[in-house]
Amino acid sequence: MKKLHSDMTSECKYSFHEAQVKLESWCAYQDRCTFEIQTKLISWNIPLNQHDQLIDHLIKNRFLDDRRFAESFVSGKVKIKRWGRIKIKHHLIQKRLSKELIQFGLSTIDQTLYWNNLVDLTSRRLREAKKNEDKWHLRNRTAIFLASKGYERDLVFDAIKTCEIGD
Repeated sequence: MKKLHSDMTSECKYSFHEAQVKLESWCAYQDRCTFEIQTKLISWNIPLNQHDQLIDHLIKNRFLDDRRFAESFVSGKVKIKRWGRIKIKHHLIQKRLSKELIQFGLSTIDQTLYWNNLVDLTSRRLREAKKNEDKWHLRNRTAIFLASKGYERDLVFDAIKTCEIGD
C-alpha cells in the first residue's frame, strides 16, 4: 500500500550530524538569525529536542549571532535595497529579534548615507514625472513611493522640498 504524503513529510530529513553540517554551511554563506534556524529545523522535521543543541552549537562556534545578523541585515538593506528605518524595523520584527537587537541594528545606520539615499530616490522619482503631471500629484506619488520604501514621513517631505529647491 502507498504511503500518504503526510506520512512521508513527518520523517526527519537529515540526521543530527547532517543537519549540523548543513546549518554551518548555510550560516557561513550569509548571516542568519535564530528564528531562521528554527524555521529551517522545523521544515527538515528535526526532532524538537535537538533544536536547542543545534542552535547552541552554532552560537558556540560563531556561526549564529543575532547581534551580528541585525547589524548586517540593516547594513544590506540601507546600502543595497535603500530601505528606510520603518521597513527595516518591520522586517526585523518578523525575524523575531528582540527590541534591543532591533534598536542596536538601527543605531548602526550611517545618517549621511541614509539621507543621501532618500534624496537620490526622491530626485529620481521627481525626474521621472510625466510632463503634464501637476506638482501636487507628483509630490503625493513620490511621498507614497518613499513611504513604501520605509522612510519616515517628516524626512520624506524634507527630501521632496530639498529636491524641488534644487530644480
